[in-house]
Amino acid sequence: MSKPFLIIQLRPEDATADNELEAIKQYGTLDDSEIVRLRAEQAGLKDIELSRYAGIIVGGSPFDISTPADQKSATQLEIEAGFSDLFETVIAQDFPFLGCCSGNGLLGNYLGASISQKYAEAVGAATIALSEEGKRDPLLRGFPDTFRVLLGHKEACDDTPPGAVLLASNTACPVQMFRVRNNIYATQFHPEADAAGFTVRINIYKDYGYFPADSAEKLIAAIEKEELPEAQLLLKRFVDTYRT
Repeated sequence: MSKPFLIIQLRPEDATADNELEAIKQYGTLDDSEIVRLRAEQAGLKDIELSRYAGIIVGGSPFDISTPADQKSATQLEIEAGFSDLFETVIAQDFPFLGCCSGNGLLGNYLGASISQKYAEAVGAATIALSEEGKRDPLLRGFPDTFRVLLGHKEACDDTPPGAVLLASNTACPVQMFRVRNNIYATQFHPEADAAGFTVRINIYKDYGYFPADSAEKLIAAIEKEELPEAQLLLKRFVDTYRT
């Protein structure tokens, strides 16, 4: 019997969490029998046995790692501690892992990168460029040198995390994707995203500080016709590579 992928989600809102899960399933070509869903903000991250899974995919989150510890909620502190324990095992085993947006910050922070608001990017579409290492990476092989992605984040890695290989970048945010060892990946952008899904998130997160609330309709219109085949193919390739 094949092993499922563990989908770890951190979004407290059911609408955004459900939408994100459906997008991961759609663009990862995963059906319900191939996934185990974990709402970390509800259940925590304890006792994850990696041997039960083909790989791990982590979605986005409204939590900011750069928030001072004394201003973080108990839930956020528990999640961060849980990821610290998880990364220790994931890295030791070089276990297949794909962290998207907040997964990028959590992994980068664990590796010792500085996380700040220096390279925040507004919600919307952006063009990113592959590094020379990125052009050789199995998940990105054959991709054009530059391609479009959807993103939106208040913080990012200031530099490539220690021990990681930079795979993609742009001027606005130098660390867009990196790899640790052979099988551990993180993206600052959302490979599961499409215009419809981002519209859901824009409407729900318009009061969270990512953008002025009165600009929501303008942002939705700006992404309406964006096509993101490479970003979505990245998610599919991750699943196809590690599907057992």
